[in-house]
Amino acid sequence: MDKEFPTLDVNASIMEAAKTLADTDLGYIIVLEKGKPKGIATEKDIILKVLIAEKDAKKTSIGSIMSTPLITIDPDEDLLVASEIMQKNKIKRIPVVKDDIIYGVITAVDIARSCSTYIDKATRDVLRWSFPI
Repeated sequence: MDKEFPTLDVNASIMEAAKTLADTDLGYIIVLEKGKPKGIATEKDIILKVLIAEKDAKKTSIGSIMSTPLITIDPDEDLLVASEIMQKNKIKRIPVVKDDIIYGVITAVDIARSCSTYIDKATRDVLRWSFPI
């Protein structure tokens, strides 16, 4: 999970968002309204909704292109639940949020990295229960 992630207010310009994205390697920004998570905007959103649409990046707000409502997961949920929510909603990132506090963002890459550990543990559990010593 990314515990450090970029955030911007809904009124920030696309130009400011692009500069923020250039300073990070994550490809997304969590958009806040009155300090609370409201949506998410990605590099792809900027390309499709601003550049290709030929909008002015200095006058267009990040709030006007963000994906909302923000699909989130509770910090107490299992990684498999996160994966199911991401698949169902066709998203690559899911913020971990409770009571409007963002604890981090789980990405598809994070899940892929965790798969081998999960499969190894599951295999050991199956073998342990199948062939008790």
